[in-house]
Amino acid sequence: MLKKFLPDEFFKDIFQIKPEDLKARGIRGVITDLDNTLVAWDCLIAPPEIIDWLSGMQEAGIHVTIVSNNNKLRVRAFSEPIQIPFIAKANKPLGNAFRRALKLMGTRKEETVVIGDQLLTDIFGGNRMGLHTILVIPVATSDAKITSFNRKLEAKIMARLKRRGLITWEE
Repeated sequence: MLKKFLPDEFFKDIFQIKPEDLKARGIRGVITDLDNTLVAWDCLIAPPEIIDWLSGMQEAGIHVTIVSNNNKLRVRAFSEPIQIPFIAKANKPLGNAFRRALKLMGTRKEETVVIGDQLLTDIFGGNRMGLHTILVIPVATSDAKITSFNRKLEAKIMARLKRRGLITWEE
């Protein structure tokens, strides 16, 4: 069960995830979390570097869908101005939003990655669905209340993964 929380890959931030690398591996779709993955949880608009990263993915022929547990108003306010499809109130780690994102992008599991900053929602949810998962360090040190609770649980899970030698990277 512990391995369901183990990401397939780890990067310090999304900017280390290059479209050409994904494309070379046959990846055609990216399901990404929003809050503390792309931007701080309280950031309402996409900064230029995020827009450039998303544009690079699209230019490489990689579909991107934002899948967030946050409310529709928040996710729409971020996503619509930059014309990125989104699924709000996703209830990650449950699988329905991941399945909806695959259908929306027209991609199969084996050609789609999940990128997120949380083990309990993004990584666990993606792993349960059989998707390739990528963990990134949260872009902000502060979190919404529910996420703060999750971070405490995640720290314990990470410690167990490290003790068992399953984590080979340094944060």
